Amino acid sequence: MRLFSFFTQELAVDLGTANTLIIQDGEVVIDEPSIVAIDRKTNETIAVGRRAMQMHEKTHDNIRTVRPLKDGVIADFQAAEALIQGLIGMIGEKKRFFTHLKMVICIPSGITEVEKRAVFDSADHVDSRETYLIHEPMAAALGIGLDVEEPEGNMIIDIGGGTTEIAVIALSGIVTDQSIRTAGDEFTNDIIDFMKRKHNLLIGERTAENIKIYVGAAVNDLRNPPERYAVNGRDMLTGIPKQVFTTHIEISEALDKSIVKIEEAVHKALEDTPPELASDIYRRGIYLTGGGALLRGLSGRLAERTKLKVTVAEDPLRAVVRGTGLALKNSGKYSFLIDRQSI
Repeated sequence: MRLFSFFTQELAVDLGTANTLIIQDGEVVIDEPSIVAIDRKTNETIAVGRRAMQMHEKTHDNIRTVRPLKDGVIADFQAAEALIQGLIGMIGEKKRFFTHLKMVICIPSGITEVEKRAVFDSADHVDSRETYLIHEPMAAALGIGLDVEEPEGNMIIDIGGGTTEIAVIALSGIVTDQSIRTAGDEFTNDIIDFMKRKHNLLIGERTAENIKIYVGAAVNDLRNPPERYAVNGRDMLTGIPKQVFTTHIEISEALDKSIVKIEEAVHKALEDTPPELASDIYRRGIYLTGGGALLRGLSGRLAERTKLKVTVAEDPLRAVVRGTGLALKNSGKYSFLIDRQSI
């Protein structure tokens, strides 16, 4: 048995629309953008992760960059396989002939059976001998230290790149959930559209992402507002590069419609929650995880809308992968893990 475990490589994978994180032996060993650069002529993978992101929107005709996941699920099977293989290769351990690869991969709660099968198939193509899936809200709950097995209700809002997952968890199961495809990518598109309308400025995804990071906000009234941010792009009228300045007030206006959709989904999840669990949530409040949790003023806005306490998890970007790592470590214990026989 000891010999078998010596040749076992265990990986917990948060396969996200925007970023992929991998935990091995309790440590985050990979934290890279979910993107692949491919040679159009040979169809070979040139780069994955951060190196591919540096090429994004700057390529010539011979190179294309692909984000294999859309709305939290695999949209390009071959590119997803190349991404997973490339990121596992970065870990640095050479594969041995008898290596037994075991993986736990997190997925959105609203995923279909066909989309689950695509995740299993991608794992098969990187020679995973044992693959389990875990729903993102459950992983997030584990990652922030909640006891998901107890008969107490906990509400998790995980705002990722492709989806926002809202779930009420009790007794190792998801009692009610809402999975909407309004999240970080939608915020990015909102900012791109806003810069076109407001400033007649064309910008790319990477610039919009930086705007979101530096001056992104859910409300215009912030206690410690960030300084205005310089944005470089192309003037839509003259075609010449130019610079404008934007503020958190403008970006909160740009993101308002998408945040309203998240608020409505949270309200719907609360409406569907059984009364006894609603009582628990009133006492415990709501937990916010994912990259979207870092949006300035979002927790306060949700608290005002729901009249509940909203707590932003410590290191919300890594809550899901930490929970996936705990599920991997205790895969024999947790009944909510999905294996191939479950679908």
